[in-house]
Amino acid sequence: MQAKIVGISIAVNAGEAAYIPLAHDYPGAPEQLSIDTILNLLKPMLEDEKIKKIGQNIKYDAHVFLNHGIHLKGIKHDTMLQSYVTESHQSHGMDNLSLRHLGHTCVSYEDVAGKGVNQLKFNQVDIYVASHYSSEDADVTLQLNQFFNPTIESDVSLKFIYENIEMPAVGVLLKIERNGVLVDDKKLNAQSHEIGKKILLLEEEAYQLAGQPFNLASPKQLQDILFNKLGIKSLKKTPSGAPSTDEEVLQDLALDYPLPKLLLEHRSLSKLKSTYTDKLPKMINANTGRIHTSYNQAVAITGRLASSDPNLQNIPIRTLEGRKIREAFIANEGSSILSADYSQIELRIMAHLSQDKRLLEAFKNNEDIHKSTAAEIFGCDLGSVSQEQRRYAKVINFGLIYGMSVFGLSKSLGIERSAASNYIETYFARYPGVKRYMEEAKLFAKDKGYVETFFGRRLWIPEINSSNGIRRAAAERAAINAPMQGTAADLIKLAMISVDQWLSQNTHLKQK
Repeated sequence: MQAKIVGISIAVNAGEAAYIPLAHDYPGAPEQLSIDTILNLLKPMLEDEKIKKIGQNIKYDAHVFLNHGIHLKGIKHDTMLQSYVTESHQSHGMDNLSLRHLGHTCVSYEDVAGKGVNQLKFNQVDIYVASHYSSEDADVTLQLNQFFNPTIESDVSLKFIYENIEMPAVGVLLKIERNGVLVDDKKLNAQSHEIGKKILLLEEEAYQLAGQPFNLASPKQLQDILFNKLGIKSLKKTPSGAPSTDEEVLQDLALDYPLPKLLLEHRSLSKLKSTYTDKLPKMINANTGRIHTSYNQAVAITGRLASSDPNLQNIPIRTLEGRKIREAFIANEGSSILSADYSQIELRIMAHLSQDKRLLEAFKNNEDIHKSTAAEIFGCDLGSVSQEQRRYAKVINFGLIYGMSVFGLSKSLGIERSAASNYIETYFARYPGVKRYMEEAKLFAKDKGYVETFFGRRLWIPEINSSNGIRRAAAERAAINAPMQGTAADLIKLAMISVDQWLSQNTHLKQK
């Protein structure tokens, strides 16, 4: 949102590139062409839809041009996304792509600007050094595009995903990032103050339970208090051999002891305060008065988007304090926030992939899927399902999607392993198509090294044939779940693109 152009590099033929220095500023820097003059000359070409542009992470370039009042149009290719759709499990940075596919080692940014506290800003880099670095960027990007094009063009599924999902999503995400989100910083500051008071009260209570003051954020001090002073039995060791105080251990101990339960609450509130109520107000852009996150399309192998600086995809909702944080996200005066989402999308995708008759029938009849599952597992009528039975069924439905084991289910529901095993066996007996799908997904992954979404996106599972049992088991869980997550991600991106087109056609609706 704030980056400015220092220079522009362009390549139209492989092996040839040019750099136009515009704003290098250091002692002895040679005179450069006027940035306003050059941008005015280039603007018609940059905003011409018919002149196709190629970039590496081109959304960033579009942001920078917008900072100068230029709307980059005719975006045809992004080599980062070409890599992402063809080799999701690999690195998609230009230096890695160049070495992997072109056999060429690029000049690194640290080579031209230094590193650490003494690293130069790009406008301080010598023009002739910058010229070589930037020209190489443009040339390598063009050559990478020429490398990826035949692979994508020859595969109908990859071509559809790239041309109809990933590339159109670039423009949508650009708008979302530019628009940003309005937050009530006063409300967040007030919440931070309230959470801070609760944290102090929890600390005082912890001191009383421990019989002495201690640092609740120190694993070493927690180990001493819990396992030495209070004599609680250690459940797990860290890699160094010390008693573990991680969240899983504390959750188990909290069933029998008050201090671990209090420590979990303290950690939860401390994270809310540091990650959200304290941090978000500081991230409000001074020029726009809004928070502008960044969405990365090329991180998760499933196709899911990743949000950073700040992460706005994980705003908490399960606790009262978390829900209050969501209340701080507001609309402009006279506007409303519109929320659009799919209902139980991954379970619906499971029904489609497995073609299980009972599961498909439940969705076709618009039944409460968790209630339907409870009725199948507990052998009762829909009308007789209790809230507790529905809760169990919900945990089982979502747990099995993520490859939950008997141990995991028994822990989540607080029941004996034998009971959890019976629930899973009954579930698969009632939904045999789901069991069949899971086994087929694992076999497909072992044979091909990847699984696919409904649209044919390949989700690579590198550890599926690992000799390490733990890694192989995790890979098998991924083989089951990734097609559902990936298909959901594809559908949501398509929906985002459709909503954006609808909003663009209905010009009386203002976005922001």
